[in-house]
Amino acid sequence: MKKYWERIYNGIVRENPTLILMLGMCPALAVSTRALNGIGMGLSTTAVLILSNLVISLLRKTIPDDVRLPAYIVIVASLVTVAELLIQAYLPSLYEALGIYIPLIVVNCIILGRAEAYANKHDPLLSVMDGVGMGLGFTAALLVVSLLREILGNGTAFGVQLLPEGASAIGIFVQPPGAFLVMAAIIAVMNALGIKTRQKKLVESGCDGHCAGCTAACESSGEVKKS
Repeated sequence: MKKYWERIYNGIVRENPTLILMLGMCPALAVSTRALNGIGMGLSTTAVLILSNLVISLLRKTIPDDVRLPAYIVIVASLVTVAELLIQAYLPSLYEALGIYIPLIVVNCIILGRAEAYANKHDPLLSVMDGVGMGLGFTAALLVVSLLREILGNGTAFGVQLLPEGASAIGIFVQPPGAFLVMAAIIAVMNALGIKTRQKKLVESGCDGHCAGCTAACESSGEVKKS
């Protein structure tokens, strides 16, 4: 039982797809102008991620390696189409707010990445738990980014007015540059707290940020031949 809960914990905290692995940045920056938009996109992606992991895990032994990626795309595209139609039918305001980013879930690197890295190699239940963890981690990251942008840019949270009457919000935070500013601030806080992103870990484990030292290490080990 522990390994199942570990998959959920890893997806939300240790391997958060957006804040740690830096995946799925396009929807995280594009649709996060309001908290409700962020939650809607996050939960839609979570549902597709869970079901795609389940189906791919069940079919992992029957899908030929040569057509593995096209098969994943067909499976994910089918699930995204169902999700899009359901959102359009029952949540039309959310459908209009998310727009083109709902069908673009098909090529979300989080979904295709987990299909290849995890669902293709593990049993269905573990794959489902991995989808739950990664999906909730993605939703949590979207919620944080979108809530900060909505508060700073509109003075509201989930549509509820927070700033007093007459107080001016900072409009840039609901514009495209505001998404980068908020994400940069979050990553800066994570670095200050010692929470390392995947990119930072790769740099530190590879050459500690010093390219000259990295080259020297490779030359000393014989991996780089001098011309």
